[in-house]
Amino acid sequence: MTAASKPGRHATMQTSSRPRTPLARSTLIKMGVRIAVVIALSTLFSYLHMLHILRTEALAQLDQHVAERGQREQAIFLLAEDNHAILKKALEEKIRAYQHEDVSARFDSLFALMPDGAVRNRPEHFDGTRMPCVFVPKGVPVDMDMRRRLLAAYEVLLQYGPAFHSRFMDSFITLPEGSLAMYWPERANWIFESEPTTSIITQDFFPGSLPENNPQRLTTWSPIYKEPVSQWAMSTVTTPLDMDGRHVASISHDVPIEELMARTINDHLPDSYNVVFREDGKLIVHPALKGEDAASQATVEQQAHLRSIIERVRTRPSGEAMLELPEYGEYLAVARLKGPGWYFVTVLPESAVSRPAFQAARIVLLLGMVSLFLELAIVSWVLRQQITHPLVAFTQATDRVAAGDFKVELDTTREDELGQLARAFRLMADQIQRREEDLRQANEGLEHRVEERTRELKEVHQQLVQTARRAGMAEIATNVLHNVGNVLNSVYTSSQVARQRLNEMRLEHVSRVANMLDERQPDLSSFLTHDERGRHLMPFLNKLGQSLQDDRQDIVTLLDDVGRYTEHIGDIVKVQQNYARTPRLHEPVLLSGLVEDALRINAAGLVRHQVKVERQLADLPPLLTDKHKTLMILVNLVSNAKYAMDSVPVSERRLIVRLERTSDNLVRILIQDNGMGIAPEMLTRIFQYGFTTREEGHGFGLHSSALAAQELGGSLTVHSDGPGLGATFTLEMPYLPA
Repeated sequence: MTAASKPGRHATMQTSSRPRTPLARSTLIKMGVRIAVVIALSTLFSYLHMLHILRTEALAQLDQHVAERGQREQAIFLLAEDNHAILKKALEEKIRAYQHEDVSARFDSLFALMPDGAVRNRPEHFDGTRMPCVFVPKGVPVDMDMRRRLLAAYEVLLQYGPAFHSRFMDSFITLPEGSLAMYWPERANWIFESEPTTSIITQDFFPGSLPENNPQRLTTWSPIYKEPVSQWAMSTVTTPLDMDGRHVASISHDVPIEELMARTINDHLPDSYNVVFREDGKLIVHPALKGEDAASQATVEQQAHLRSIIERVRTRPSGEAMLELPEYGEYLAVARLKGPGWYFVTVLPESAVSRPAFQAARIVLLLGMVSLFLELAIVSWVLRQQITHPLVAFTQATDRVAAGDFKVELDTTREDELGQLARAFRLMADQIQRREEDLRQANEGLEHRVEERTRELKEVHQQLVQTARRAGMAEIATNVLHNVGNVLNSVYTSSQVARQRLNEMRLEHVSRVANMLDERQPDLSSFLTHDERGRHLMPFLNKLGQSLQDDRQDIVTLLDDVGRYTEHIGDIVKVQQNYARTPRLHEPVLLSGLVEDALRINAAGLVRHQVKVERQLADLPPLLTDKHKTLMILVNLVSNAKYAMDSVPVSERRLIVRLERTSDNLVRILIQDNGMGIAPEMLTRIFQYGFTTREEGHGFGLHSSALAAQELGGSLTVHSDGPGLGATFTLEMPYLPA
């Protein structure tokens, strides 16, 4: 380089180094703006995300809370209805037991006509803490029928009243004529203190049980009132009892709802409150409104708000538990209490959900801004001290490299990263050129290998598809042969029995009778009336005809079984064909009839093995399922149970078939035998393909049955206490009412 060129190069370096401070400043400004935008967007997204999460969690918690509270609060009402069912049954049985009995002596020993004209318990024998009281108002005639019903009500309350008193204040039975039997230990003497003309049937709870007011004869709940003695808020539940088309009595409980009101007001989720109101909109419990005339105490705004809640709940779609009240910014969770039909509603303001999200977002924004200022300060110092100055010289070198001049001049004496970078520049250029050539060659070879590998994978995939198809076809064929074989055993047995019965038919007797009649044709009337053999001939013909008809009916029945078994063979084939196609549509099926069909298909084998069948079939309505898959499973299970009892003595072979519905909405069919049992180590392998415990078995039936149970949405399980202790196979399916 000449001396003349040095000043120009120095001037160029000075010109390049001048804008380094504005560059750093502009970089900091741009970086700060971008980071601020990122922080703002992050804050916004965080707020929306937290709001969504908090809303989802709050609504889920609200829904779960109200569902649990609904179950809890309605327990007392459901218990009252259950008690009434017990009392109703017991009272009807007592009345019918006394229907033709003269109970005057028993009645007069317990009750007496008092001087004021009312019939009450005899004071000398009455202890109201342990026995019920009876009251008949003055002027009500006490005939024999009323005596029987009052005595029956007295004895039923004597038996059940103390047990029900643990949860209910009283239990009483009212007759339509105005008589009353009651168990109320806290007010044992009310019958002696009450006026003789006191009318029970005019009180609010009784008219709802009359046939004209309650044609469906359902349990009714009275409006809430304050019990005059205890001043408790009460509601009376009443169930009518009709016998032979006549209203004979009404059974009642007084249910205190003070605890419900206290829990409704005090036990609630944070920031929410609870409301209870009747189906007609009458308010029962509100945290800010108390007393019998609570609704009238509300302000105009409270009344409008309450009306909006009630209207929104009453007009909601059936079964919808979570509602929104957008005009008030609230969420409503609804549970309807079974029994009285009251609505339990929890109100959660939107602000209770958005406020925590907003607070969290504000903290995120504040921390982000503080972090932004700290980061900008640090970056500014680093840029000036560590990067800006050294990069000025390095930028000039990179410009020369970009222009194609790889002979750069940099300070290679530095021992830091920039010095290493300067020394590596030349090596980098050579390596880049060399690696570009290697990369081109490698790409060409890679494309060739990829094509080869792709072709190999396609061939392997085709082989796997063909192998899977053959395996599936083999499994379907095996299942068809196994299931058809089970049914063919029954077909063969039925045909053999039919052949045996046909051979045993006494057809030769017809020819003998015909020959006898032909020989006696000239004096046939005398032969039939006077001859010893002739007099027995007509009864013999009647018995012979009846015997032939019975044999014919048995043969027809066996042939019908053969036809039904043959039809089932076709169904089995169709079921197995459906494994490769779309599933069979479900149809209404009566499971008890399907169980009987499975037993009927195996009937010949069960008789041959002398197995006693015990049925425990619940009376369930039809449900939707695949009829033939279910039948295939049951046939396999019954057939396996039959063979499992070969080692059991003939007199002890017993097969139990049970059909029941579980509490978790499932249908359960159990096939239980007392046969050879299953060892514990085999229980985990019993449903494997090809596994069997019988020497002549194939191991296909239980495997295909387990697959079919899964396709039905259910499961097939087995339990055995060990060898020689029998086994129980359980088929569970969803209960889908037809």
